[in-house]
Amino acid sequence: MKTRGFTVIVYKEEDMYIAECPEVGTVDQGETIEQAIAGLKEATRLYLEEFPLPATSPRYVTSIEVSYT
Repeated sequence: MKTRGFTVIVYKEEDMYIAECPEVGTVDQGETIEQAIAGLKEATRLYLEEFPLPATSPRYVTSIEVSYT
């Protein structure tokens, strides 16, 4: 069994938390952040069993500041 880390983006829509994995494209939701992430982890695992990702180099996440008017 392979193990690999992925990015998770969590945000709230109305009364549910939405969790997304941008590298894979999977999404899940839950009443709590923990439930949303647990569901996303399972959805991502099931997806990768059917559609393995090709080998890629590591990705890094950072932030930027943008000035605008």
